[in-house]
Amino acid sequence: MKKCLSLLLAVALMLGAFLVTAPQAAPVEIKIAGMKPDGEPETLGMRKFGELLEKKSNGKYSVKVFPNSQLGKEDAYIASTRKGSIQMCATGTQTSSMHPAMAMLETPMLYDSLEHAHRAMNGTTFQLINKGFPEKSGLRTLNAFPLGFRHFYSKKPIKSMADLKGLRMRVPNIPLYTNFAKECGISGQPMPFAEVPAALDQGVIDGGDSPFADIVALKMYEITPNITLSGHILIIHSLYINEEFYKGLPDQDRKWVDEAAHESAEYVWGLLGDLEKKAVKTITDGGGKVSTPSPEFKQAMFEAGKRSWKLFYDTVPNAQEILDSALSYRDKK
Repeated sequence: MKKCLSLLLAVALMLGAFLVTAPQAAPVEIKIAGMKPDGEPETLGMRKFGELLEKKSNGKYSVKVFPNSQLGKEDAYIASTRKGSIQMCATGTQTSSMHPAMAMLETPMLYDSLEHAHRAMNGTTFQLINKGFPEKSGLRTLNAFPLGFRHFYSKKPIKSMADLKGLRMRVPNIPLYTNFAKECGISGQPMPFAEVPAALDQGVIDGGDSPFADIVALKMYEITPNITLSGHILIIHSLYINEEFYKGLPDQDRKWVDEAAHESAEYVWGLLGDLEKKAVKTITDGGGKVSTPSPEFKQAMFEAGKRSWKLFYDTVPNAQEILDSALSYRDKK
């Protein structure tokens, strides 16, 4: 009997020693790619997601963030995420090439405030836009967060639609953007953003439109001192995850991913308001003038925006349902 007890004790001690010295399983690495540099909302959101997931999983997952197109240009890293060679990425309406409804994330004049857009993205509007997207793309949209409203910057003040008429304004080479410019009476000049400062210096264009982050980064207010808070398009990006990778996660792990995505988006929504206030101060301190459109000007722009929505009706089967849903959040608190 004593020999048996001694043997059991020896086995227990050996097992205990093994458990103490056995190496812990290596963290599961998740790579996430983006296009924006550090300090901008997209990258801040990616890093916050990583922090949250690592904490929630108690180190089971290690998130490696690659901003500033380190893993290739936007279309390249989206393709890599679809293939599964990387697990996640951040992008915007680039995904509309796979699912046209994704372009409606940046519908002109659809949102009259960050709060309005926030309600819609946390509600049925976001769900309607993403309906059928995983099946078409092999990606799952985890959240939606803003990079900022696009505002006009110009050499001369813009106080009415009449001031916009005929202005040579740089626009992104995207049909929705060029069509909206046309509806506003603008002479849209499609060109890469990197070419804008030289085009302004040479008098090729009279101005353009960008979110505050870009206006401040390139000090556009020094060349075009008139910044009009038109807020005509809200740029919305999302975190995407490879659908096969996501579905292969245990239930609890998927819950961690979903929670981290939601909380990181909320972090960006809360952050943007302060970032925009700081941007206004930077612009005014730098000699720029920031003006708010009159209600009449804003309404005229809304009507121009509505006219541009016709582009969606031929490509997005549930376009009207999406628009009605987004507008329904306008007065909700």
